[in-house]
Order: sequence, then C-alpha cells, then structure tokens
Amino acid sequence: MIAAVNSGEGIGKMAPSWIQILIVVVLLVLLFGRGKISDLMGDVAQGIKSFKKGIAEDEAEETKPKAISKSSSPRVKTSKTSRRQKAKTS
Repeated sequence: MIAAVNSGEGIGKMAPSWIQILIVVVLLVLLFGRGKISDLMGDVAQGIKSFKKGIAEDEAEETKPKAISKSSSPRVKTSKTSRRQKAKTS
C-alpha cells in the first residue's frame, strides 16, 4: 500500500469515473427537468451580467471627477449657550 502511494499508482482512485458522472447528470435531469435547469442557468448568467455591470458603474464613478458645490459642503453647527451657562454668567 505504501509503495503504491509513493510510486503514483494510487493517485486518482478517488476520482469519479465517467459512468458515475453520467449517472449524476441523468439523476439531476430526472429530478429537476430540463426546463428548471435551463432556467437556473439563465438566472446565473443574468446575475453575472448584472454583477459585471455594477462593477463597471462603480469604476466609472471612481474615475469621474466630483464637482464640489456649496450645497454639498459640510455645515458646521454653532453651539448655542445652554441655560446653565447663561445662569452662571448672569
């Protein structure tokens, strides 16, 4: 056993054969049907396309220079004196 592993003869014994893969594919088609599998693959393809579109939009926003306007500048709040401070000073 040890000699078989070291010599490379044991490599690939756990890999599925073509017959096993074919049986799994046939079972999947029987369980889900061709229509559901094709719908699922279409949904996956649509998800990939929308993901790529979102990535492209994010990259376009990052490269576009942002215009600074007065309305978008942060406003600084001025603190009003509290009643306690007014009472202490008077």
